[in-house]
Amino acid sequence: MVMSKEFDYTKLKHVTSVDQSDREVPYNLRQSGPTKVEMLISTRVRKSPYWHLSMQAGCWRATVYNRIYHPRGYVKPEDGGAMVEYDAIVNHVTMWNVAVERQIRVKGPDAEKFTDYVITRDATKISPMRARYVILCNAYGGVLNDPILLRISKDEFWFSLSDSDIGMYLQGVNADGRFDCTIEEIDACPVQIQGPKSKALMKDLCGDQVDFDNMPFYGLAEVKIGGRSCVISQSGFSGEAGYEIYLRNATLYAEDMWNAVLEAGKKHNLMVIAPAHHRRIQAGILSWGQDMDVQHNPYQCNLGYQVSLSGKGEWNKTTDYVGKAALEKMGKEIRDGKKPYKLQLVGLELGGKPIDDYAPDFWLISNEGGGDPVGFITSPWWHPEKKTNIAMGYVPFDGTLNANGFPKGKIGTKFKVHLPEIYSETPGQPVDAVVVDIPFKESFNANTREVVKG
Repeated sequence: MVMSKEFDYTKLKHVTSVDQSDREVPYNLRQSGPTKVEMLISTRVRKSPYWHLSMQAGCWRATVYNRIYHPRGYVKPEDGGAMVEYDAIVNHVTMWNVAVERQIRVKGPDAEKFTDYVITRDATKISPMRARYVILCNAYGGVLNDPILLRISKDEFWFSLSDSDIGMYLQGVNADGRFDCTIEEIDACPVQIQGPKSKALMKDLCGDQVDFDNMPFYGLAEVKIGGRSCVISQSGFSGEAGYEIYLRNATLYAEDMWNAVLEAGKKHNLMVIAPAHHRRIQAGILSWGQDMDVQHNPYQCNLGYQVSLSGKGEWNKTTDYVGKAALEKMGKEIRDGKKPYKLQLVGLELGGKPIDDYAPDFWLISNEGGGDPVGFITSPWWHPEKKTNIAMGYVPFDGTLNANGFPKGKIGTKFKVHLPEIYSETPGQPVDAVVVDIPFKESFNANTREVVKG
């Protein structure tokens, strides 16, 4: 939808009925729509080593992520748009340019000690040549980032970042040199290979370098692809079977690896697509900056399993880490039946016409009986198999806990969602929505966002 040039932006008002009083900077809930602008390409934002290759593959739109231009569309709307890309990932195999996931390397005798201090999980339980999904919190318990953490060796870790300046943060934590390690960004840039044919493609690419039939989820391997050195991980941002290829010295060798993947992918119907947000929403995978940010704590965005509520088990870290005191205090308050924050992330099924593209606004949520908005949608999309729209969003926290004692939304609670006209069944009328379990569709690896030992 392109908004009319005559649209009166002076009528847009910030919504104050959604209780964001526990945030210093509230979400901007003005409904401005897909404001028509042209992206300025300049040297202030980095072009990744794969930028020109994405252009060759047909990229027609982009955003900025980690201060790097990020391809976010290859099939144009008139040709079927993002749902054509969805078909490719659920039925064949896809490659994504995700070089925006900057790699911050922590290396040295104290690399493990430093990493353990900045993440909520126990870094000592991550074996060399294994990866894990982790979170970093600030001293107040806010989620700073949720990277994939790769342990390359005993004394070397890579933080594969989501969208925030964690590289500078990590250097700041060790500005006084109390940890004997170096912290720096390296020229290792990933692509993702995602879809049911990904293993077959990777076997063709790597031959007998890797035993893919016995490679564990979050397992790592050193390989050559296109004659160039890479680290691969069995992981991904989609919920489908998949791998990530981290090309070393990517600025020099981008074409060699990329073209090798394209060539091997021909017989597997490989398609270069944008990161599959439609599929990651189905899997309940969060996107930092969209579904949570630094002012969200792990409990309110369904990441409570990354810290210890019970004081028992794998996550009862005896070592100190950033945010530990704040997170333990929140955990105790939750166990005591208190509500230490205002809004809780939930899954929703909702009416309306199929949402087949990115939402330009955080669409508003009201109670079932109507009235002023009380929450907002963060990640909506159409679910082709369920034949309904799905979304993650924030609604008032009512104290509901799941069987493991972690906060969640009460299943079956009904709301109204205010969709823009393009998706409304009746313009001006909100659609029905109901809280449901997350994920909306099971992942190929059920433990994609769960606790994994070892």
